Amino acid sequence: MGFAMYDVIVVGARCAGAPAAMLLARAGYRVLLLEKARFPRDTLSSHYIHQPGVALLDRWGLLDALRATDVQPIDRVVYHVGDVRLQGCSLPVDGHRTAYAPRRFVLDPILADGAVAAGVELRQGCQVTSLLFENDRVTGVAYRTAEGHEHVERARLVVGADGMRSLVARLVEARTLVEDPPLTCTYYSYWDGLPADFELYDRPGRWVGVIPTNDKRTLVMAYFPQAEFDSVRRDAQSAFTENVRSTAPELYERMAAAHQAERLYGTGEQLNFLRQAAGPGWALVGDAAHHKDSIAARGIMDAFLQAQLLVDRIGDTLGDRERLDAALRRYARDLDLRFMDFYRSTLTVAELRVPEARLALFRAIAGDQELTDRYFATLSGAIGVDEFYNAELFEKVAQAG
Repeated sequence: MGFAMYDVIVVGARCAGAPAAMLLARAGYRVLLLEKARFPRDTLSSHYIHQPGVALLDRWGLLDALRATDVQPIDRVVYHVGDVRLQGCSLPVDGHRTAYAPRRFVLDPILADGAVAAGVELRQGCQVTSLLFENDRVTGVAYRTAEGHEHVERARLVVGADGMRSLVARLVEARTLVEDPPLTCTYYSYWDGLPADFELYDRPGRWVGVIPTNDKRTLVMAYFPQAEFDSVRRDAQSAFTENVRSTAPELYERMAAAHQAERLYGTGEQLNFLRQAAGPGWALVGDAAHHKDSIAARGIMDAFLQAQLLVDRIGDTLGDRERLDAALRRYARDLDLRFMDFYRSTLTVAELRVPEARLALFRAIAGDQELTDRYFATLSGAIGVDEFYNAELFEKVAQAG
């Protein structure tokens, strides 16, 4: 391989790439971070950072910077489904029980600034066009600046953090390990004058999520079956309004007294997959490695977890190809193991069904605050699904029935 100017090149500087670059730089590596956008720049997002993600921000020293913005703290979850109303909050993670849902034009620059402060070289407005290879090993990238200049840089490792349609994944021919069809489509906008908690409304074929964010604005997201996407998008505003009115009547009344502050946004690209996450000289993090329906609002937290996992597995191996390759194999294996349950549980929710067995469970725990909070903790990732669905819970459900 030719002279490697960098130890690592990270492609994509948002929720997976910036933390990965920052952590690698803190580990003593020389890191180049390439981002095709220029910050601040908004992007499609559900914004929510569950408690494990908040704990990582604190561990990384970035939580104070987020709190210093006007992002609203969220310490209550309200879930309406059928005749049941659950209210509570996830169990804490490392002492953090409050969640946050920052706009991406607020969060992403904080993450990028954290990377730069760690010694990362950040270049914005740079579009990767190809990868460099030595036999089957990735050894660098070629990219084009916004001014049209072509550049080549080499590294021991290239990390693709460039989203669900990752160019890095395509160029290394990363295999798709698991894939499921899109299940939902979503439309959303932001309201002024709409006080809210983290609110979820669930009925067969419909779902509404409400999340307080920055600038005293509240995000309202309406979900529909993917099969209805073509009909919904013909008059998205009307479909959105009717979804909220019929799924969350009390919310609909509150919205009538508020003001829609931005246009309606939407997407039908709710792709569901896990890709091969690493190979010789390359790794994938965030949506490039693992993407699922946004209905669980876990994308940001999962990107944080994967960035930390990758750096933990790499450790001090970058100077030794054989050790690095073994570390990358461990990362790919551990990512699959850690995120498969989250993936499957998210798709269960995205089916937009309300089985009677699930309603029976919710009725059984509705009067028990500890169990309610533990249920919300499974949604946040604070505890595992197996820790909640145990013999004691099933006995309680049977007695309630």
